Amino acid sequence: MRTYDVAPLFRSSVGFDRLLDLLSQAERAEATAAWPPYNIEKVAEDEYRITMAVAGFTPDEIDLTQHDTVLVVTGQKKGQEGDRQYLHRGIAARAFRQTFNLADHVKVTGAALENGLLTVNLKREVPEALKPRRIAIGGMQVAIGQDNAPAQVEDRAKAA
Repeated sequence: MRTYDVAPLFRSSVGFDRLLDLLSQAERAEATAAWPPYNIEKVAEDEYRITMAVAGFTPDEIDLTQHDTVLVVTGQKKGQEGDRQYLHRGIAARAFRQTFNLADHVKVTGAALENGLLTVNLKREVPEALKPRRIAIGGMQVAIGQDNAPAQVEDRAKAA
């Protein structure tokens, strides 16, 4: 396992605190095994899916919470099988807590539990006000909405 020292980045960058904290957290999280196992996939340009193997858990034993840019998935078995005697217990039933750091404007659009796999769908929805907009040079700028149309320049020779 490789470790990287990000301390020089802290000394020479301004405004990237969250990114550098994420790098430090990722390094610490890699040192401990992540359970339950999961996949993160990119489904489309601004759509993602997290799939977690949570065999043995029911929907009411799993809790998903999104607070700003953090998605927390927790699982806690409600009933214990006290009257069962296991000779081998290979299906883990231990509680878990998995945290995912999301980019800005990424929201959970749905979740489903099927065949022991928890699927969480995510979508990035950037507000219209934060999308890039075209700014006309030397012309009147329309204040409402985006101006992504090609700029039309008046021919001053014809106007005179």
